[in-house]
Amino acid sequence: MYHFFTDKKNIGEQTVIIEGSDFNHIKNVLRLREGEEISVGNGEDENDYRCLIEKFEEDRVVCKVIFVKKANVELPSKVYLYQCLPKGDKMEFIIQKCVELGVSEIIPVSSKRCVVKLDDKKAKSKIARWQSIAEAAGKQSKRAIVPFIGQVKSFKEAVEDAKKADIKLIPYELCEDAESTKNIFADLEGGKDIAIFIGSEGGFDEEEVKYAFENGFTPITLGRRILRTETAGMTVLAWISLCLEILKK
Repeated sequence: MYHFFTDKKNIGEQTVIIEGSDFNHIKNVLRLREGEEISVGNGEDENDYRCLIEKFEEDRVVCKVIFVKKANVELPSKVYLYQCLPKGDKMEFIIQKCVELGVSEIIPVSSKRCVVKLDDKKAKSKIARWQSIAEAAGKQSKRAIVPFIGQVKSFKEAVEDAKKADIKLIPYELCEDAESTKNIFADLEGGKDIAIFIGSEGGFDEEEVKYAFENGFTPITLGRRILRTETAGMTVLAWISLCLEILKK
């Protein structure tokens, strides 16, 4: 079943309206027809509106609500990914896959070893593009919410922002304490917010790591091999999903 998002204001007790690019996608790309069933969310909560397509108007789809249920697809903890800016289009891949894995928010970070530098104009354009990728990935993976892509922050700004989280983790290649890492994930509990810091291709500067440690971050190891920046965040999210959704059941 196809899943779409629409603004909260377009959802009523008996009717759901879908507009914009999704209207064209439903009508002209997927070629769905009146009477077909779809799933619709507002991207903000876990309400899943099951609807029948009632009619196509000039620039919108009108749907009839059959029933509403809780989607129950979100991780039991909010996960904030602070991703240092990678080269090329790797950020798009990271966003897509981390949304599939359940991330709540992705905050781009400009660290000392980032090759990519974005001015305000470029950053605004990139964030708009990244947000659309997050929404598309949310539809594909049938997420209840659309993860938010934040503004680009400096490393210190990101550390300050991450203080809101209950658990703050930083994968670090010099951390070899596998037992400590194992215990951190074994002790994870739903309801606790988790912040993850991932370095760019060049990793973190030593002063950045020191600053993170001084502000409550815990180093973890991701194993004996060095992972690419586009792999590291996905690995941590997969472990969190395993611990909270599978092993704790």
